[in-house]
Amino acid sequence: MTAGPIYLDHNATTPVDPRVVDAMLPYLRTHFGNPSSDHPYASAPQSAVARARLQVAALIGARPEEITFVASGSEADAAAIRGVVTAARAAGVAHPHVITQATEHPAVLAACHYAEQFHGAQVTIVPVDRDGRVDPAAVESALRPTTVLASVMHANNETGVIQPIRDLAAVAHDHGVVLHTDAAQTVGKIPVDVTALGVDLLTLVGHKMYAPKGVAALYVRAGTRVEPLIGGGGQERGRRAGTENVPYIVALGEAASIAADDLADGVGTRLAGLRDELEDALAGHLPGRVRLNGHRAHRLPQTLNVSIDGAAGHAILAACAEVAASTGSACHAGTHSPSPVLLAMGLSPERGLSALRLTLGRWTTHADVARAAEALARAVQVAGR
Repeated sequence: MTAGPIYLDHNATTPVDPRVVDAMLPYLRTHFGNPSSDHPYASAPQSAVARARLQVAALIGARPEEITFVASGSEADAAAIRGVVTAARAAGVAHPHVITQATEHPAVLAACHYAEQFHGAQVTIVPVDRDGRVDPAAVESALRPTTVLASVMHANNETGVIQPIRDLAAVAHDHGVVLHTDAAQTVGKIPVDVTALGVDLLTLVGHKMYAPKGVAALYVRAGTRVEPLIGGGGQERGRRAGTENVPYIVALGEAASIAADDLADGVGTRLAGLRDELEDALAGHLPGRVRLNGHRAHRLPQTLNVSIDGAAGHAILAACAEVAASTGSACHAGTHSPSPVLLAMGLSPERGLSALRLTLGRWTTHADVARAAEALARAVQVAGR
């Protein structure tokens, strides 16, 4: 990391790993050919895309032909949700029913709303409990004869809470329903295997795992009916038209390979230890004022979401130049509103406004954690005046 504030916002985006940059540079400088062409300039790009597809598939336990490269997580979510709905419409379901949940990423909620507004879909949003988890029984109760899809994120981007995807997939499949999960925050951070999870569609995102912004992938289980979101030249086996972005696809493949090695080396244990150190240090500096938001056990190893009694999250960060982090609150015309995720969990607006999201990454150190806790504690004294 370059000199600057301690970076604790890895759930927003990650720095690009230098090894990823090195892998993609030849496809910016030398191997510029279109991989769909039929001449020698296409050979290296074709091979590179195929290799990246293998690398991404290996990371999540998929087959390479089940991986579709796209430009963003939002596109992957839209392709999954709108693609299943339009396929159901084509099969004769007049008003396909979709189930999602209250703390979903805005990309999923927006895709559901679009399907509702323009594809005749009907959408049910099931609640979460105070820990932010979905009860599979709530999804089962929401099912209808016309339900075609359930979309539940693997882990929440604000709280890090991990959903019971395997149980949700079992409920969905018992009723012939497709399950999609947005795994942008989990792939590369914890082991993810599409067969073990039982998912039919899965979103993963490059810039959440040390690749550049502008590349992502959608896993589509063989046999899952999904209409393409973008038509055209037939790339990606007809699932996503547009000339392949070879350098960025290479970057995603390299990032996936590095992530697989990190997982084998126990990166989750290391990050969970640092996360807990950070929480303990904050609690030591601010006794009785630090409250964890989300499930203590079922959460990502790199994610700590806490509320600090008596101080607003945005004010803490404004007073803390030494730390780069985020809150879940929104600011409109100078007025701050609490995180919809925390409100959906049943937390008070006051607690929502006092929340901080502190997320660690590949190069976070013990020294970073100690310095960040001290700096944030000092900032609380300023913000709480």
